[in-house]
Amino acid sequence: MRMGIWEKLAESWRDKEEALNEAVSRSKVGKYFKLDIRDTCFTRELRAGTATFLTMAYIIAINSTILADSGGTCSVHGLTESGYQTCLTRTKNDIVVATILSSMVGCIAMGVLANLPLALAPGMGPNAYLAYNLVGFHGSGSMNYRTALAVVFIEGCLFFAISTLGIRAELARLVPKSIRLACAAGIGLFIAFVGLQVHLGVGLVGPDPSTLLTLTACEATNPETGECLSGRLRSSRFWLGATGFLIMSLGLAKNVKGSMIYGIIFVTVVSWFRNTSVTYFPHTPLGDESFGYFQKVVEFHGIQSTAGAISFSDFNRGEVWVALITLLYIDVLGTTAILYTMAELGGFIDEGKFEGEYMAYMVDAGSTIIGSTLGVSTVTTYVESSAGIKEGGRTGITAIVVGLYFFVALFFTPLLSSVPPWAIGPSLVIVGVLMMKVVRDIDWGNMKEAIPAFVTMLLMPMTSSIANGIVGGIGLYLALSLYDSARRFVAWVLRARRMVVTEQNQVSASTNPEAMKEII
Repeated sequence: MRMGIWEKLAESWRDKEEALNEAVSRSKVGKYFKLDIRDTCFTRELRAGTATFLTMAYIIAINSTILADSGGTCSVHGLTESGYQTCLTRTKNDIVVATILSSMVGCIAMGVLANLPLALAPGMGPNAYLAYNLVGFHGSGSMNYRTALAVVFIEGCLFFAISTLGIRAELARLVPKSIRLACAAGIGLFIAFVGLQVHLGVGLVGPDPSTLLTLTACEATNPETGECLSGRLRSSRFWLGATGFLIMSLGLAKNVKGSMIYGIIFVTVVSWFRNTSVTYFPHTPLGDESFGYFQKVVEFHGIQSTAGAISFSDFNRGEVWVALITLLYIDVLGTTAILYTMAELGGFIDEGKFEGEYMAYMVDAGSTIIGSTLGVSTVTTYVESSAGIKEGGRTGITAIVVGLYFFVALFFTPLLSSVPPWAIGPSLVIVGVLMMKVVRDIDWGNMKEAIPAFVTMLLMPMTSSIANGIVGGIGLYLALSLYDSARRFVAWVLRARRMVVTEQNQVSASTNPEAMKEII
């Protein structure tokens, strides 16, 4: 009797879901986003947006932490230690809100204007470059935070100009197909590697003085070096994350929609309980502070220091222009590869192009401009969009849903900032698995294609840089192509020389009867 009730409820839910999907597909909204044409439905897009957001929600906490390490707009001069710490806390909260706002605007614009299921947020890599290389730890670098934001702003404007002229798309098509495919696999390996590390993942791998990298998941690690001190593979948090990974894997194997969501939520909720070995809130000063912030649940913070904090006063210095070129270089190569990778994964590519390509470039560049005015580094399309694509997301509704989640995050930042790394890590590994399938389309029998593709895939995780992989792969491809071109040029010159000699002999023979007799 009880099973009959549950079956009726499930059937009733399915009927309501189908009715909703049909109604939305027939509406102006459904026609604008081409739900029927792209063989998707409204509820599937909702699930896809949820999966993408949960997979990339870590950026809210991580980006604010990295950029706040630079000291932001705070200065140690003229402030006491407590005053400086208060300024840092306020700046970090500002960057949290700036991260959310720039991501929200970028995602909604991508969905409405480009109709693509791609989410945007401040990129990992450019934020570390700005914080640790340009501004430096607590302002110890070559420029201040305001100048660094001005560099990001100008880079975004240049990027927007390139996108407007369509140059960026043409640059993307110059990348050989084997390199584009290798980028997809390389990015998958890169984010899977991130998911295995301590700060953004389950902590399975860590540094080793002899082999550089080894298995960790330790009970105790050196806080400065990250090396294992005791209890290798005995970390309770790792095994909880592994359980979440198993939940995701089994769900995907059984084609359960939302499998990644269920795994993330399970691990996160378990980690919220205190007095356990897996808690995200241990009884330490930092843990107590984090738990106090978590208990607020709802809080809205207005940006006080980073919005509009742009200064062009130091643009007469050479290092500023070097930083500008570097950021532009990273953005052009990295974002172009990610856009094409996501388009390949979603099946949008048609004869080297994909629908919404032009507007996608414009939105990506425009989001960087907006982000810099709010106080964050380069905003870019995220590889975690592949999580939503795997869940069936095929239209801009997925991106809009992600943007709406970011809007909600403005009011629930304490909760979303409390998603532990060992809940995010498993989903990143799963995404890496899903992105590896493109390697089957690489022509491994052709060494000119295979070697550059392999180098591209190898360098991305090994150097923790998508741009390095692209440059290495393209550079090697061009070197091999240059050899072939040089050989063909030499062969052409020799053929031309023989033709010239033959023509000269014929002319000489036509004017010299004796020479003609010899030729005959």
